[in-house]
Amino acid sequence: MAKGRFRAVLHCYTGGRELALKAIALGLSVSFTGILTFKKSQALRDLAAELPADRIMVETDAPYLAPGKFRGKRNEPSYVVEIAKVLAETRGVSLDEISRQTTENFFRLFSKVPPPKAVA
Repeated sequence: MAKGRFRAVLHCYTGGRELALKAIALGLSVSFTGILTFKKSQALRDLAAELPADRIMVETDAPYLAPGKFRGKRNEPSYVVEIAKVLAETRGVSLDEISRQTTENFFRLFSKVPPPKAVA
């Protein structure tokens, strides 16, 4: 922190607004799991709507924290789309837009992962 902003992610975020905004000011990203989809997680959705688009991510945290429609079942990576759907709705954008944005955010944060080659 003495050197300024740095890249990292707040994994499985359920904290409050103040912590999220401080983290973003330091250069961190915030990642949401199936908890975002739970009925009682409106405060988390409100925060997700407010955060800068270039700092949000989605994750499954498999095998735990399955999205609401799969609650009680073993979570799996394919369920991440359910989290993305709720995040898109929460932010008032399309699923395609949230998918594009969170994918860009992933590759920016994990810069050592080579992006996929474009399909011709």
